[in-house]
Amino acid sequence: MLRAIDRERYRVIPIGITRDGAFVLESDDPDAFAFTDKTLPEVRDNGTRVRWPESTLSRELKVLHPDGTEESLGDVDVVFPILHGRFGEDGTVQGMLELLGLPYVGGGVLMSAIGMDKHVTKSVLQAAGVPVVPWRRLTRAEFDRDRSRWTHQVHSLGLPVFVKPNRAGSSVGVSKVDSWDDLDAALEVAFAEDSSALIEQAVVGREIECGVLQARDGESPRVSVAGEIVVTGRAFYDFEAKYLDAPGVELVCPAPMHDGELAEMQRVAARAFEALGGEGLARVDFFYTGTDFYVNEVNTMPGFTPISMFPTCWIASGMTYPGLITELIELGRQRVS
Repeated sequence: MLRAIDRERYRVIPIGITRDGAFVLESDDPDAFAFTDKTLPEVRDNGTRVRWPESTLSRELKVLHPDGTEESLGDVDVVFPILHGRFGEDGTVQGMLELLGLPYVGGGVLMSAIGMDKHVTKSVLQAAGVPVVPWRRLTRAEFDRDRSRWTHQVHSLGLPVFVKPNRAGSSVGVSKVDSWDDLDAALEVAFAEDSSALIEQAVVGREIECGVLQARDGESPRVSVAGEIVVTGRAFYDFEAKYLDAPGVELVCPAPMHDGELAEMQRVAARAFEALGGEGLARVDFFYTGTDFYVNEVNTMPGFTPISMFPTCWIASGMTYPGLITELIELGRQRVS
């Protein structure tokens, strides 16, 4: 995104968050965050501290340097919280920005919080008439307290199942279970990431994804063409395949679909997007059985790497990557007048 953003239109102030939660002023150098040797870049503590505005009366951003001097970075027009997972994509950072009165890109507090919680997402979508994959949610305490009841409920889903942390992203902590003997181990992996886990029935079908953008001028949400994840040499589309370009997965965009299939996918995607709040952007993930589109997840801040499906689908739909970023920024600027 640093490389693609329109520099004639926007001045970028890159802010990183360290593992300890410090907001630091980062280098405006795309190469500093490039993917090299199959590793992810990391925000390290460089000693700077970003100072957010003290109230809604100001949008001035400041930075405290390691030598104790303070510098003004100017007024902020819009924040692009390009963050995944908890403490970034779940409504927490969005809530902070709301308190400061700063416009930002993407879903608001409620939409972000719903989208981060897989159980709540499925419940909301089901209530809105959007087809979802059968699931069970449980906590470690519930499972330990009445293991026989939960075992019966989970077994009713049939094998195979996917076990996921209820509130995590990027396929972190996800396991595919082909034997009930492996269920406890999969739950331990999920519980290491979150206090509750989701067990989902595996659906035999194609994995289809598309991008959705907030509506403009009272129109319907805009939905991209479809992309397809073709898994050839892995158990599923996991973290390494999503971010480290690991082998065994092919991303096809646009996916081969009949006009009627594409129209139905776009209708269901728009319905799911609006059910969660209809703000900013989302990537809607489906399982397509050949007759039905089941929504698997609604990701309210999808990946923007060169191999990510969200920008790929919009580029295949006729947008440019810089144009997509510009559209999202302008949608964000409209949030607060």
